[in-house]
Amino acid sequence: MNPGSIASELLRWYEAHARMLPWRAPPGAPRTNPYRVWLSEIMLQQTTVAAVQPYFAKFIENWPTVEALAAADDDDVMAAWAGLGYYARARNLIACAKIVAEDHGGRFPETETALRDLPGIGDYTAAAIAAIAFGEAAIVVDANIERVIARLETIDTPLPKARREIRAAAETLTPPDRAGDFAQAMMDLGAAICTSRNPACGICPLSEQCAAAASGEPEAWPVRKSKGPKPQRHGTAYWLEHQGDVLLVRRPGKGMLGGMRALPSDNWCAPAKTGAKLDPPDWAPAFAGALSGPRRVIGTVDHVFTHFALTLDVVTTKVLTRPDIDGEWWPVGRIEEAGLPTLFAKAAKLARALEEETE
Repeated sequence: MNPGSIASELLRWYEAHARMLPWRAPPGAPRTNPYRVWLSEIMLQQTTVAAVQPYFAKFIENWPTVEALAAADDDDVMAAWAGLGYYARARNLIACAKIVAEDHGGRFPETETALRDLPGIGDYTAAAIAAIAFGEAAIVVDANIERVIARLETIDTPLPKARREIRAAAETLTPPDRAGDFAQAMMDLGAAICTSRNPACGICPLSEQCAAAASGEPEAWPVRKSKGPKPQRHGTAYWLEHQGDVLLVRRPGKGMLGGMRALPSDNWCAPAKTGAKLDPPDWAPAFAGALSGPRRVIGTVDHVFTHFALTLDVVTTKVLTRPDIDGEWWPVGRIEEAGLPTLFAKAAKLARALEEETE
């Protein structure tokens, strides 16, 4: 493998085939808007480009600068993020924007080391921002780059243990004068050609130097350990309605779906021991004597989180009075504006569909 040849071939390909993305500058540009790079990189953590693009456009329209985002109402930001998942990212996004605006005069630190001190910015994100926005010779390795390098060198160590070898190879390959372009070229190659399944080796600019392509079985890399099935959990969400409004609660700031509006639910996010009976939700006593009519399980919602799969029963009932509870009564007809995370948006859709059938 010739590192210089690989870099030059890849950059030549990138100049002709780079994806046009709203947070990118054209190939060869000396700098890219740091706010856009940071915002996109936070959104892209464990999320596809296709899913991120409409959210990115919405955020840029609402908050075109880091100062505007820092001054925004936290609830508005969390609502705009709803559906993108991994909500700790949104909380860190808010915290980071405030620090950059208040402590750094609205300017992002320009080095990988300094960027790592900001909330929500780990090793990969710091390297990506430093390389793409500021031209620092940082080594960027995401999932696409892992796959490309593992195939170039047929690295047989299974992930995640292989990451040290992959990073060492990336350091050898990355040209110090165009680290940002090289990283984005690797990402585009992995997304468009060196894909997980059916890689298009015939049109790959690096195929002649790729050991996996020469083997005839490129999909064998990167090597991964087999994963067991995800644990299954079960819970209940409640659609509690009173005079055209439905009760929404705010989830705790830390933990699953932290800080988001949600339907009241039980403690499904805590794994229960086999055969254990879950305690009632902590809001339930406030509704003693306030519920009217039958409580009906109208259906279930299935949702997969990173570490477990969840089946959520959706229970509906009418409420005679509005008890003193820390929550908000939201107009049913405007439930889509509440910014519910996907799990509870699915439950709300189920409840609304039942109402429309019975009207």
